[in-house]
Amino acid sequence: MEQGFSILMFIFAAIILFYALLMAATKDYKILPFKARVSVEPEDPKEYTFQFSKVMALVAAAIAAGAAVALWKIGVGAVVMVACVVLAIWIGTKIMKKVS
Repeated sequence: MEQGFSILMFIFAAIILFYALLMAATKDYKILPFKARVSVEPEDPKEYTFQFSKVMALVAAAIAAGAAVALWKIGVGAVVMVACVVLAIWIGTKIMKKVS
């Protein structure tokens, strides 16, 4: 089963994307993990949750991109996944600074 890594990463990305879509649809601040809610007290919780859902969707897309490349070559896919996730988190910090 050579594509096992890719399949697992696609499933993982789909779960993260589903969570991001759920956050974006509900804009419920309480859907965030407890530690995240305690450590950050935003001025507008709905806007914060919506922006955070964008970051989660971006990370899910980065994982899916790495999984797609891993269908071709698993080593290259892992490197692409790590690089894309790091880039997505860096972009995500820029997005989250606007609402913090």
